[in-house]
Amino acid sequence: MIERVGLVLKPGSELPRKVAGDVKTRLEKRGISVLEGDVDGTCQAVIVLGGDGTLLRIVAKAYVHDLPILGINLGSLGFLTEIPLSEMDQSLDFLVEGKFTVDHRMMIEVAVKRQGTEEVVLPALNEAVIEKGPFGKIICLATWAGGSFLTTYRGDGLIISTPTGSTAYNLSAGGPILHPAIDAVVLTPICPFALGARPLIISPDAPLVVEIEGASMDMGIVIDGQRSFPLGEGDRIEIKRAERRLGLIISPVRDYFTILREKLGWARGPGN
Repeated sequence: MIERVGLVLKPGSELPRKVAGDVKTRLEKRGISVLEGDVDGTCQAVIVLGGDGTLLRIVAKAYVHDLPILGINLGSLGFLTEIPLSEMDQSLDFLVEGKFTVDHRMMIEVAVKRQGTEEVVLPALNEAVIEKGPFGKIICLATWAGGSFLTTYRGDGLIISTPTGSTAYNLSAGGPILHPAIDAVVLTPICPFALGARPLIISPDAPLVVEIEGASMDMGIVIDGQRSFPLGEGDRIEIKRAERRLGLIISPVRDYFTILREKLGWARGPGN
C-alpha cells in the first residue's frame, strides 16, 4: 500500500510547478503524504515530473532506497519518463490502488581506482562515459572483459551502456538499440581512431576494466549525464552488473515498441 511518495520536478519551469501542485492535491486527497523535491527511506515510490534528465538526477537515491519511479514526461523525447501528461491521472490512480506494473531495469556499478585506492563507486542506469575534454588529444583506453584483454580504444572516448541507456548517448554515437529486458552491456567507442573499432555487446557478468594509458586535458568519466569524476594517467575504471535493479513504473496503455516507434519517428504499421 502506497502511503508516502517523493515528488521530484524539473527546476526553473512553470509547467512542472503547476502539475506538481495538481499531483500533490490529488494524492493528499487519497491519504498519501508527499515529500517534495527529494526521496528518502520513508517513501514507497518516486514521481518525476520533467524529462529524462530530471529522472536521472534521482536515480542514485531511488536505487539506494529501492524505490520504483513513475516518470511523467513534461520534456521533449522522454524514453525514461514515458508517461505523457494525458495519461497522468490514470497512472496516478493505478499507483494509489497498487495496480501499477514495474519494469525492473538492469544497472551497472562503476568504481574508479587511483593507485589501488577506490576513489568513488556510483550506480548507473543509462551509461558511464569516459571522454576527453573539449581541447584534449586522442585518449588511449586499455580494456579487459571477463579477465581477458579486449583492445585499446583510441579516440575521443568510450561509452559503456546498459540496455536502458542504449537509446541515449549510445544511439547518438552509432551504437545498437537493445530491448530493456535483455541483460547486456554495450561498448561504443566515440569517434575511434581505428576503423575496426565498432560497438560490441557483451555479457554483464563479464566485469569490465578500463585503464587510462594516454591521459588528455580535462579527461573524466560521466555517469548518466549527471555526475562526473576527473581521470588521469593510470586510473582504472571497474564496471560490473549492479546488485539490484531499478524499478520503472511503465505505461498502462502502451508497450515498449510503441514508445520506441513514437520517439524515433518510425513508420506506422500497414494500412495506417
